[in-house]
Amino acid sequence: STGELKQFRWVAGKPMLLHSLQLFHDRQDVAMVVCVLPANVAGDPPPWLFQCDTERLQVVPGGPTRAHSVRYGLEDLPDVCQYVLIHDAARPLATPQMVERVVNEARKGHAAIPALPVVDTLKRAGDDHRIAGTTDRAGLWRAQTPQGFPREMIIRAHEHAIATGVEATDDAALCEMLGMPVALVRGSERAMKVTEEGDFARLEAWQNLPD
Repeated sequence: STGELKQFRWVAGKPMLLHSLQLFHDRQDVAMVVCVLPANVAGDPPPWLFQCDTERLQVVPGGPTRAHSVRYGLEDLPDVCQYVLIHDAARPLATPQMVERVVNEARKGHAAIPALPVVDTLKRAGDDHRIAGTTDRAGLWRAQTPQGFPREMIIRAHEHAIATGVEATDDAALCEMLGMPVALVRGSERAMKVTEEGDFARLEAWQNLPD
């Protein structure tokens, strides 16, 4: 059922996906939000989805992989959109301030992603789950979303990925492969990604963190 989808579960007062939709609809410069959902629910999404600005909401079915779903979303963007933000619904508490930082960089003509510096010591494990080494964390960042791009740049990056059979979990990586510049802007701890059950409780506790 649709209720089993992670992005439809409630957290911090509303369904996870609704946080993200309203975040972008609150911006006057957002011409359209393309919401990519699993094909089996895209045709009959939950009613609360339409609490958004339906004039600026388009629901499209996704594909077998994240990369396919992003490409389908790009294909349905109206021509008026000059810049594209790609966001993961599993980060429901991304803040307006970090979105603004991403948009400001993308408007300069290059890709931009929010990120946080790695502060923990990184250990590399062997197959036996024993430490095989320590990785220098200097210069390492944790990538977040939304990631922003000039429209032509991200479409070219995805077309190249399709032509070469490259798959990536991060859209900025597709730009990096073509030597396109990608800027880092400050992210937010609030924009943590929900990956396991305990993360729902963490988000409830972190929803009032400053940006």
